[in-house]
Amino acid sequence: MPHRTYILNILTLLMMVSLSCSDAIKDKEPAEKELPNIVLLMSDDHGWDEVGYNGHPFVKTPVLDEMAATGLRFDRFYSGHSNCSPTRGSFLTGRHPNRYGTFTPGWSIRPEEITVADVLKEAGYKSAHFGKWHLGPVKKESPTNPGAMGFDEWLSHDNFFEMDPVLSRNGGRPQKIKGEGSEVIIDEAIKFIERTTQEGGPFMVVVWFGSPHEPYSALPQDLALYDLLPDSLAEKEVGLTSNTTGEKVTRPLRAVLRERYAEITAMDRSIGKLRTYLEESGNKKNTIVWFCGDNGTPKSAARTGMTLRGQKGGLYEGGVRVPGILEWPSRIKQPISTSAVSVTTDILPTLAGVTGQSLPQRPIDGIDLAPIFDDPTQKRDKPLFFWMFESRKIFHDASEPYIDPRLQEGTTPLAKKMAGKYTRNFRNFKYNEISPRDFAGMRSVMKDDYKLVIDEKYQSDEIVELYHIQNDPGEVKNLADHYPDVVHDMRTELRNWQKSVLHSLTEKDY
Repeated sequence: MPHRTYILNILTLLMMVSLSCSDAIKDKEPAEKELPNIVLLMSDDHGWDEVGYNGHPFVKTPVLDEMAATGLRFDRFYSGHSNCSPTRGSFLTGRHPNRYGTFTPGWSIRPEEITVADVLKEAGYKSAHFGKWHLGPVKKESPTNPGAMGFDEWLSHDNFFEMDPVLSRNGGRPQKIKGEGSEVIIDEAIKFIERTTQEGGPFMVVVWFGSPHEPYSALPQDLALYDLLPDSLAEKEVGLTSNTTGEKVTRPLRAVLRERYAEITAMDRSIGKLRTYLEESGNKKNTIVWFCGDNGTPKSAARTGMTLRGQKGGLYEGGVRVPGILEWPSRIKQPISTSAVSVTTDILPTLAGVTGQSLPQRPIDGIDLAPIFDDPTQKRDKPLFFWMFESRKIFHDASEPYIDPRLQEGTTPLAKKMAGKYTRNFRNFKYNEISPRDFAGMRSVMKDDYKLVIDEKYQSDEIVELYHIQNDPGEVKNLADHYPDVVHDMRTELRNWQKSVLHSLTEKDY
């Protein structure tokens, strides 16, 4: 009998080992201290309401809807700025872009900035960037290309791109790649993940889509999904870029939205392709997949979803509130949502926290959001600031360049023609002395449930608005006269923060 019991125990043990191996192949269980893989996704000119899960009446985003239903949904996620280049800087550095002179599109980052790729490299991560860069040229000699900013590999564009994108691989000569733009860069991301996984060690992939930035182009099957948009949308015309000439044209809104929404759906499908790959390769459980937009809906798209005030280029909700979703099955095991204020500057400190890395020794504007993973009712413990620095009033063509202008010349062509050409150049200037006039410009601060907006153009009167943003997301009822003490305290905090930003701009952080 003891011999028989011994045989049964051996068989049971073998069966358990077999089942364990089967589960490991299906989806590898991370070791207790295993570092997570990281995939960071960002759409281009994609407003908060332009996803199905936020109740849009037309846009079809089944993959993002599933992510929102199974992961962490940020109901109040913001871009670090109301335009693309500045937000991309905030995404990489955890710092407001005014600290390093990335004021508007076409202004580069500074080479001394420390990015999330730099931070994670210290933890052994291999990283890659795919898609839109827009923080300087991506060519090899640029001091602000993705490689110079910490990435091991890149296949990127100086600005935005459409179908059959022309991209530079690791700074080489731009090459056209046939295919739908979002799928092209997702396919490249998958190839990188495959190589990195085989080599061992964790990976970070940053994918910045060119969609749904205008001018729009889409596949026939995606366009067909939006053939039945309401005829009433055809009554309004909007201006945008012609895919044929690169010049501005005027077209019926219905036709424009049909193409825009088709681009969003194609991007959504490419995200689904990546998620499927992560699951089939056994990487899904311990991979953070974080998606967000880079600014609010542009004027050319109009708003057809939730009524938010303003649009891209302004600091009302319509300009800076964007979709935000995070998946990490090994940590976030149940679907949750949070109304805590969160922003692209939070990405670096959050990832530094979950990987055990120290923050750069300089002012960081973002916070670690990891506590929200366990308790989504937590509130942000520091104010969130926005500022449209009036760079055109401070700098001019004779200002001292921060980077040799020859190194700021772009090489990757795009559909939109500006200044007589189809490529983009960048700029960044020295800033040596703080002046009282430099505090002007539209600015905003969020604290608790309040949002203060100060709209002050250069050397002109200011407009002060206070909103209870949780109860009034449309920013309709100005409460400034009702709560003067709240306005005073928030203004003081905003002014002190601006002083810190201008101090950084003078290069004191380096």
